[in-house]
Amino acid sequence: MTNDIILETRGLTKEFKGFTAVDDVNLRIRRGTIHALIGPNGAGKTTVFNLLTKYLIPTHGQILFNDKDITRVEASAIARQGLVRSFQISAVFPKLTVLENVRVALQQREGISFHFWKSERVLDRLNERAEQLLDDVGLLSFAHVSTVDLPYGRKRALEIATTLALEPEMLLLDEPTQGMGHEDVDRIADLIKCVSANRTILMVEHNLHVVSKLADQITVLQRGAVLTEGDYATVSADPRVKEAYLGVSADEPEEPDNTTSDNASDKESGEAIV
Repeated sequence: MTNDIILETRGLTKEFKGFTAVDDVNLRIRRGTIHALIGPNGAGKTTVFNLLTKYLIPTHGQILFNDKDITRVEASAIARQGLVRSFQISAVFPKLTVLENVRVALQQREGISFHFWKSERVLDRLNERAEQLLDDVGLLSFAHVSTVDLPYGRKRALEIATTLALEPEMLLLDEPTQGMGHEDVDRIADLIKCVSANRTILMVEHNLHVVSKLADQITVLQRGAVLTEGDYATVSADPRVKEAYLGVSADEPEEPDNTTSDNASDKESGEAIV
C-alpha cells in the first residue's frame, strides 16, 4: 500500500449462514479525501462499515490502515490508532450539558475517563479544548445547554465534536444527515467539509446532493459487491448505477415523468431514497 492510501481492504467478505452480505470488496481510500460509500438498500454499506470498525469480523479478506493489518484488531485499539467512527463512542449523554459531553470525550482521550473523583479544578483544564471543539462545530453558544434540549441536527454536530475530541486521523461517518430537514442537512454538510481539513473521511450517505457536494471519490455497492467507482460525474453517468437505484436498465426507456409536486421537490434537493 502506497503512502497516499490510508485505508485499504483486500477481498473483504462477510457471510452470514450461507448469505454473502459483503462479497470481495476492495477499497483504496486516499489520504486527505472525502470518500463516499453509496448504494441501494441492502447493498452492504453498513456491513462494510461494521467490518471496518470491528463490530463484525470478516469471513475472508484483510483490512489495512496506514499499512498495518488491523483485520483482527479490537475496535478500541484501532480508535487509538486514529481510525474512529462517528457516533461509536456515542456520545451523547442527554442529562449532561453540551460542554460536559465533549469534556467526557476529552477525558477518554487523556486516559482519565473514569476518574470522576478528580476535582472540578483538574477537569476544568479540559474546558478550553472543549470550547474550541464546540466553536469548530458551531455549538459554542450552546455550551451550557442540556443536551436533551438540543435540536436533532445540533445533536449530530455534538456527536461529531465528541468524535473530533479523540483526534482521529480518519473519520467514518455513518449516514450523518439521516432524518434531517434541509436546513440541518446543509449545516452538517458544511461542517463535514470544514472538519475534513487535514483528515480523511469515509462516509455512508443516502442524500446524493450531499454526496455530490462533498465527495472526491465514490464507491457504489450493489448486493454486497463493488459496482463501480469514480467521481460524482463518472458515477452518476454510469447506466448500471441508474439501474441499481431506479430499476431502469440501460436499454430500457424511462417511464414518462408523472412526478408529483412532492417528488419534484425531492429531485430539486438532490435527495434520493435508496
